[in-house]
Order: sequence, then structure tokens, then C-alpha cells
Amino acid sequence: MNFLAHIYLSSDNELLTIGNFSGDGVRGKDYTRFPVAMQAGIQLHREIDTFTDAHPVVRQSTKRLHKNYGHYSGVIVDIFYDHFLAKNWKVYSEIQFSDYIDNFYESLVRHHDHLPERFKKMTPIMIEGNWLLSYATIDGIQLVLNGMNRRTKGRSKMNKATKELRENYEAFEQDFTEFFKDLIAFSTEKRLEIEKQFNI
Repeated sequence: MNFLAHIYLSSDNELLTIGNFSGDGVRGKDYTRFPVAMQAGIQLHREIDTFTDAHPVVRQSTKRLHKNYGHYSGVIVDIFYDHFLAKNWKVYSEIQFSDYIDNFYESLVRHHDHLPERFKKMTPIMIEGNWLLSYATIDGIQLVLNGMNRRTKGRSKMNKATKELRENYEAFEQDFTEFFKDLIAFSTEKRLEIEKQFNI
């Protein structure tokens, strides 16, 4: 899953949420150098990613993209799914989307010193460009995919994937809705286990 889903699937614990959000920036056992609650969040991030990659509905989504985008298909689906979470936010939260995002940005600023190095550089750009709020529109997703394509030096062609999103919009949204129900159940149970494990 992409940034928004990882944030949403966390808890009220700010450091756990930041760990879940920034888990891709931490390799192997390096997670032990972070505060305990962040360690729990990083562990949760990894569990969510493993569950997501193995889920048959996610594989169904990636199959629609594999011919044109190869191993980048999973990254694109993660971004598509964040779009549907943002677009349908009222289904999943009683907090207004813009307020939720602003609160998270404020939390990032408060805990900036704890972030992995890559995220220390990225998050000010994310906040300035209001990436998370932009996920709710296809134009916003286009900007995200443009940036991803630049980071692969044009090899991924991910900037073209909004074509498939538009052409298969209802199918991708149906996949997201079906999968996210399972992911919420899984991540809630796993989070409680991890919180107990880390004694937070």
C-alpha cells in the first residue's frame, strides 16, 4: 500500500503512525535505532506490505497493468488504491479528509527529527505540494505518477498509467473496496499484536 493507506491503518499513536508511514525508508534491523513506537509502526508497515502483495484481489489489479509496466505494476496499484481511499474517505472516517491530512502533516513536523533520512528530505516537499490531499483526484494521481517516473529516469513509464486507470476505473475501484475490507481487518488485528509485543 501507499502512504495514505499506511497512515490510515495505524492508530492514535503518532510515532507508530509515522513508523508505518515511513517504513519503506528503513532496511532490515535498522528499525531498532528508532523510538519503540516507531519500531512497532515499521513492523506493522512490513506486515501490511506482505499481506497486500499476496492478496489475490491485488494480483488481479496488477495483472491489468503487467503487460505495459512489468514489475512496476504493484507500485502503480498501490497509488491507485490510495486514490480510491482518498476519493471515498467518508466511507472510512468521520474526520474530514483535509483536517485529517493537516493533522498528520503537523505530526510530521513535530517528529521530523525521528524520520529516516530519505523521509526528512521528502516530507517538506510532500507538505508543500499537499500530496496526500491530491490523491483524491486523477490529476493528483497523475502528478504522483509523473514524479515516480522521473525517479526511475523514465524507465517505468508510470506517467502513462492514468490511461489504464480511466479505462478500468470501476474495476480498480471494485478491487480496492473488496481488498481494503480484508486489509482493515488484518491490520487491526496485527496492530494490536504488535502493540502488545512492543509494550506500547
